[in-house]
Amino acid sequence: MAKKNPRSPQHQPWENGWTPDTSREPGTRRLWLAGAVALATIVACVTAIAVMDKDSDDTSPSARGAVPAADTSGPGLISFATPPTGSAGTPSGTSGPPSARPSKTATGHRSTRPTATPTPTASAKPSKSPASHGSSSRPKPSSTGTSIRSVNYPDRYWQVSGSYVALDPVGSRSDRQDATFKRVKGLADASCYSFRTSDGSYLRHRNFVLRSEYDDGSSLFEQDSTFCPRASSYPGAVALESINYPGRFLRHQNFRLRLDPYQNSALYQADSAFRLVQGLS
Repeated sequence: MAKKNPRSPQHQPWENGWTPDTSREPGTRRLWLAGAVALATIVACVTAIAVMDKDSDDTSPSARGAVPAADTSGPGLISFATPPTGSAGTPSGTSGPPSARPSKTATGHRSTRPTATPTPTASAKPSKSPASHGSSSRPKPSSTGTSIRSVNYPDRYWQVSGSYVALDPVGSRSDRQDATFKRVKGLADASCYSFRTSDGSYLRHRNFVLRSEYDDGSSLFEQDSTFCPRASSYPGAVALESINYPGRFLRHQNFRLRLDPYQNSALYQADSAFRLVQGLS
């Protein structure tokens, strides 16, 4: 009969007085092993993340020298969302390549066909109006002008003869030009008239005789060349009164124009009545 081995002291703590070591908790080696594996895993993950961040930094816009402008319209937080369309477009004055933004087809699938960017067309230049050439603040004299015809001598007109103004018939082309004036606002009173000749001089009275002289810029010249229209006893005619000699009107006498005081006579009223008609030249 086989002989049985006695139990080891480990399995008989109470029989031989041996007790297990309770200074170390069971499973300590396994805990250390699990902690080492976890620490290695964390280190590997951190290393992988650092490598991926480095690669993304190498292909970032700042590495290519094109740093996008900061969006100041937001609340101030860092956003990793895709910027809205048009926030970082092609700079003005340059044309970029067509965008490769996918578009939905009729079947619902996305196509990668690039959409063509419309090319701006040059705007048509506005045509210049004729008034833009050589325009000045002062209006040009009318080509027709004004001619002054006598009432009691309807075939005679005011006409510059030398330095005086006479009442003569008009025949030749030069006579028509000398009998045509530019009627403008009175130099001394805008509600009255001044008469300018074709050579730029004005009609003025000197020693009560009407003559043609150039403007010397004096106040006396402005008053001598200003005549105010008054009602006449003849229809369609006016009487021209001097602004600095009230009561004196222009009249013809011996077919010369002069400034005479008003007379209550039919001859004076006829001699001082004139019709302003369209220019003869």
